[in-house]
Amino acid sequence: MKAAVIQGDRVATLIDRPDPQPKDDFVVVKVLTAPMCTEFKRFPGQGRSSAEGHEAAGEVVAVDRPAGVNVGDRVVVQPQAWCGRCDLCLAGDYIHCTNKPDAAAVTGCEAPLATMAQYTLRQAGLLTPIPDDMSIDHASMALCGLGPAFGAIRRLALAAEDTLMIAGLGPVGLGGVIVATGRGAKVIGVEPHPYRADLARRLGAAAVVNPQDHDALEQIRDLTGGRGPDKALDCTAVPEAMRLCIDAVRRRGQVAFVGWGGEIKLVGPADITVKGLAIHGSWHYNLNDAPALLEVIASAADKIDTVITHTFALADIAEAFELQLTGNCGKVLLHPWQ
Repeated sequence: MKAAVIQGDRVATLIDRPDPQPKDDFVVVKVLTAPMCTEFKRFPGQGRSSAEGHEAAGEVVAVDRPAGVNVGDRVVVQPQAWCGRCDLCLAGDYIHCTNKPDAAAVTGCEAPLATMAQYTLRQAGLLTPIPDDMSIDHASMALCGLGPAFGAIRRLALAAEDTLMIAGLGPVGLGGVIVATGRGAKVIGVEPHPYRADLARRLGAAAVVNPQDHDALEQIRDLTGGRGPDKALDCTAVPEAMRLCIDAVRRRGQVAFVGWGGEIKLVGPADITVKGLAIHGSWHYNLNDAPALLEVIASAADKIDTVITHTFALADIAEAFELQLTGNCGKVLLHPWQ
């Protein structure tokens, strides 16, 4: 099979690997769509990688034993692995499992979970059925396209009367605009990139504030009658944006963090205790909520078409990475068999 790897500074290409074989509850999925996420950040100057991708939707093509899925099933391929037995896994919060198996050791395959490839391996319990009337591309948005924001918005218990501030309008934040506006909430975006600010407005954001403006906080407060947003969602992991969420949200408000890699320093009790804030860390959504997320995607088909701005063949992986580096895109999809 063909698989994408990074081979040096701004050098990405395809290599040949043996087709993976099913083992135990790991089944083989033919990847029909591989959404692109944060892998592009490794593309400039980060050396080499042996595997890329953690999102996919496709078709089951081989199983080792009865495992709850069948050859021919169309599925969303959830990220990572799980033990399937601990309290977290049984509750649907498998993403936080601390007993994940070593997929390579179990299957004997190199990079078995990589999805920027023609095939991937995944445990059957982490394959979500795709409705018959939904396209593979749309179903693939049930991963990092809408998934992180969907999980966080559920944690925030966002209601129609709420105002939600979303910091960072990359693909995850744009997915948040779709989920939040679908609930009837008012969305205020925070984003400096003109392309993505415009895309957020097209998806239904009521306003977008440039965080580089010296009065960005005052603008956000003015948009909420001086009170501040009811809830805030950070999709950046940028310390200044995380700080802005805490400063902007109203007293007794809530903040959810889904971004990775940043740090935030809480300066004193006024940050959380005096304001009475609830802070949520939210990585993925509960697996039991997958059908509800697919219903959101089905009901927002036009917006899904808007947020998916580009598609590429897997062979054009370097061109796709270069596009992501510009920020002039929403969600980008790879088609490994194109």
